Amino acid sequence: MNKKMIVYTVCKLLRLEAFLLLLPLSVSFFYREPLQLKWAYAGTIALIFVVTLIGHKKPDNITIYSKEGFVIVSLSWMLLSLFGSLPFILSGEIPGFIDAFFETASGFTTTGSSILVDLSVISHSNLFWRSFTHFIGGMGVLVLALAIFPDFNTSSIFIMKAEVPGPQFGKLLSKLMHTARTLYIIYVVMTTVLVLFLRLGGMPWFDSFLIAFGTAGTGGFGVQNGSILPYNSPYIEYVLGIAMLLFGINFNLYFMILIRKWKDAVKSEELRAYLSIVAVSVTLIVLNLLPSYDSLRKCIRDAFFAVSTVITTTGFSTADYGSWPAFSQVILLLLMFVGACAGSTAGGLKVSRVVILIKSTFLQLQRMIYPNSVTVLTFEKKRISDATEKSVTNYFTVYMFLFAGFLIINALNAPDFLTSFSSVAATFNNIGPGLGKVGPTYNYAEIGNLSKIALSFAMIIGRLEIFPMLVLFSPMTWRKH
Repeated sequence: MNKKMIVYTVCKLLRLEAFLLLLPLSVSFFYREPLQLKWAYAGTIALIFVVTLIGHKKPDNITIYSKEGFVIVSLSWMLLSLFGSLPFILSGEIPGFIDAFFETASGFTTTGSSILVDLSVISHSNLFWRSFTHFIGGMGVLVLALAIFPDFNTSSIFIMKAEVPGPQFGKLLSKLMHTARTLYIIYVVMTTVLVLFLRLGGMPWFDSFLIAFGTAGTGGFGVQNGSILPYNSPYIEYVLGIAMLLFGINFNLYFMILIRKWKDAVKSEELRAYLSIVAVSVTLIVLNLLPSYDSLRKCIRDAFFAVSTVITTTGFSTADYGSWPAFSQVILLLLMFVGACAGSTAGGLKVSRVVILIKSTFLQLQRMIYPNSVTVLTFEKKRISDATEKSVTNYFTVYMFLFAGFLIINALNAPDFLTSFSSVAATFNNIGPGLGKVGPTYNYAEIGNLSKIALSFAMIIGRLEIFPMLVLFSPMTWRKH
C-alpha cells in the first residue's frame, strides 16, 4: 500500500476543490451578499490549504495499483463532501453538520435528495455551490483532476476505473489524460448548449446555469421551490426531458460520433435497449394515466418527463407522480433500479448490467435444457468473458445485500414501508426524490439523523458502484502483507 501517494493524491484533489470554491465566492461578491457568506467560503478555502499541507510533497514512489485507486477514490469523495459542506454550516443556512453533509453528498453524488424546505431563503452563492457540485460529480472529480493535472502517471488508470460507472472501462485514446480531457470537453459543450436552450425558453441566466448543472450531472437540485413546475413552460420541460436522456447515454458514443463512426454508435446494443425501455415505459404510463387527464398532450409530457428524470436518476419533477396509480409508480420504481447507460453521468445498476444479467439468466436456462450445447454470452457483438459475467453477477449480489442493509437501518425511524423502501432506492441509485413521504412534493428534512447518515453513505457507495468503499473499509486493504 503506497500510503504516501494516497495522501498526496487526496490532498491534491482537496486543493482542486478549494479552487472550485472560488466560483461561489465570486457569486457572493457579484450579488453583494452579507460578509458572513464570503467568510464561509474564504474560511473553507483557507482551511483546506492548511490541512493539505501534510501532503504537499510529491513522494518518490508514485506508483499506484488497483487497491490504491479504490482507496483514493473512496477517501476523496468522502472528504470532498465533508469540506464541501462547510460553507453551508459556516454561513448558517444549513447549521446542522449531518444535514449539511447529507446535502453536499447528495450534490457530489448527483443524487438530488434535499433537506432544504424553502429555497427562496437560500443565498445565490449557496444555491450555486449546491448545483455546481452536481456538475463536478457528474463526470467525476477525479476524471477532472486527470484532465487538468499533467503529473498524473499511467497508473492513474486505476483511479479512473474506480470512478467511471459501468461494468467495463476502456480508454478512448492512447493517453489517459487525453481520454479524460475528451470526456470533459464533450461534457462542457453539451452543458453550454443546454444553458443556451434554457435561456431561449425564457429562463433567467442564473437559473439556466444551475438547472443545466443539475441536468448535466443528472442530479436534479432545483433553484425554486417546486423544481421545474414554477417555470410553467412545455418548451423547458421538453428541452430538459430530452437533455436528461442525452446525458444518460454513454459518452463513448459521443466520441465515436465525433470521429465519424455514426453507424457504430447507432448500433450500440445498450443504446437501443435504453431507448426501448424509455419508449415502452412512457407508453405504458400514458395508457395508465390517460383516463385521469383532460389532455393527451399534457399526459404525454408528464409521463415523458417523469420517465426521463427517473431512468437517468436526475430527480427533477413537473408532476406529483407519488399520487399516480400504483401501476405507474411501480414502473418508475423499477426504472430507479435500472438507471441509464454505463459511462454516463447517471446512477442505477446501468442498462448494460441489466441486459447482461437477463442474457446470462436465459443462457443458464438454455444450458440446463441443452447441457451439451455450446453457448456464448455476447454483448455489443462481443463475447463476454466468464470473468466479466461473474463480476456483473457478483455486483448485483452485493448490491442486493447492501440495499437490504440500508433498508433495515432506514426502517428504524421511517414512517411507512413505501417511504423507507423508496428512500433507499432513491439514494442508493442516486435519483433524489422517492415515493411516500420523500416523494416529489416532499423532501428528506423530516427523516431521522440515523437515516440521514445511512443514506449519505448509500449515496456515495451507489455513485462509486460499491466496491471502492468496500475496499476502503476492508481490513485486508490495510494489512502489510
